Amino acid sequence: MTGDGMTGVSEQGQGGSGVVERYLAAIVAHDWPAMADCVAGDVVRVGPYGDTYRGRTPYVDFIATLMPSLPGYQMEIDRVVYGSNGRFAAAELTETIVLDGRPHATAEALLFDVDADGRISRVAIYLRQSGPPPALAGAGPTQMA
Repeated sequence: MTGDGMTGVSEQGQGGSGVVERYLAAIVAHDWPAMADCVAGDVVRVGPYGDTYRGRTPYVDFIATLMPSLPGYQMEIDRVVYGSNGRFAAAELTETIVLDGRPHATAEALLFDVDADGRISRVAIYLRQSGPPPALAGAGPTQMA
């Protein structure tokens, strides 16, 4: 891990601009102008709980308020992959915060649309659950589809 609270790897396909890596680094560094420069004016962010932010200013304001409030925040990037035309990217990462003195990690997948100007026009965030759903907790691997 570097001193900036972020680790990871990038797998830029043809046309991969690195905008997703710059966006994630700006969030970790709390560099809101750099983050704003990575997103389109009409960006749409759909969060893991159905929360949606539309437009650069409301989205950056939300993140700029949220991130400093997360104790011990760290981001570990597993990978960032771009589509061959650079207009789509996906990131797998883990965000960790400290609650009651203990780290709590959340594994996530983020999907990005990138516009013709190389800015992020859409972000969709999905949480990865640990273990089987409660109804399948007793099912073995052969019982799950």
